[in-house]
Amino acid sequence: MHTNEAFSEQYILPENYIIVRLDGKGFTKLTKEKLSLEKPFDEKFSQVMTKTVEHLFNSGFRILYGYTQSDEISLLIHKDDHTFSRKTRKINSVLAGEASAFFSLQFNEICVFDCRAISAPNQNMILDYFCWRQEDSYRNSLSAYCYWTLRNNSFNAKQAAEKIEKMSMSDKNEMLFQYGINYNNAPLWQKRGIGIYPKNEIKTGYNPITKENTVSTRKILYAEKNLSVKEDYRQFIQDILNKF
Repeated sequence: MHTNEAFSEQYILPENYIIVRLDGKGFTKLTKEKLSLEKPFDEKFSQVMTKTVEHLFNSGFRILYGYTQSDEISLLIHKDDHTFSRKTRKINSVLAGEASAFFSLQFNEICVFDCRAISAPNQNMILDYFCWRQEDSYRNSLSAYCYWTLRNNSFNAKQAAEKIEKMSMSDKNEMLFQYGINYNNAPLWQKRGIGIYPKNEIKTGYNPITKENTVSTRKILYAEKNLSVKEDYRQFIQDILNKF
C-alpha cells in the first residue's frame, strides 16, 4: 500500500519557484447568507483575508510574497524551499488546512479554502501570474460594484447578473456614473487587491543604562493597500524577488 501511495506522488521540480493559489469554497453563499457584510466590499472581511495571508507566512514555508483579492489568496514560495520535499499534496493540504482553520476562527463559521500549487520556472512567469491576478481583481471589483448598485436599485439577483453579463468595462463604468458612482474614486485595495511582504522596519529607542539612543532593525510583514499596476506592479514584485 505504501508503494501505491508513493507511486502517485507529485513534486515541484528543484530550482522552480512555487506559486500557490487558495480560493474560498462556497464563499458566495457564505458571504450572502451567513456573514453580515457590507456590499460590495467589507472592511472586516478584507482585514481577515489579510490576516490569513500573514498567518500563512508563519506556516513553515519560505514565502516571499502574498496577494489577496476578494476570497482569493496567492503565495510565492522561494525556489530553494524544500518543505515536505516539495510534495504537491502536502503543500496543498497543509496550506488549505491552515487557511481554512484560521479564517473559520475569525468568523466562528466553517469556512473552507481549496488550494493548488504550480511550478514557476522563471521570474517572468511569476510577474505574469501576479499581474494576471490583479487584472482579474479589477474586473471582479467593477462587476461587483455594478451588481450591488443594481441590487440596491430594485433589480433582483437574476436581473442584475443578466444586465451586466455582456457589458464592456467602459459600459459598466458609464452605468455606475449614471447612478452617481465614480468607480475611479473607489479605494485602491478594492480594485487592485492587497500585497503582503516582509519589510525591514527601523525602530528607535533609548537605553536607560548607557543613556544612549538606540537604533535597531526588525523584519515585519507589511500590507500594501495601494498597489501600483501594469509595469510598475511588475517592477514592485521584481524588487521583492531581487532581495532574495
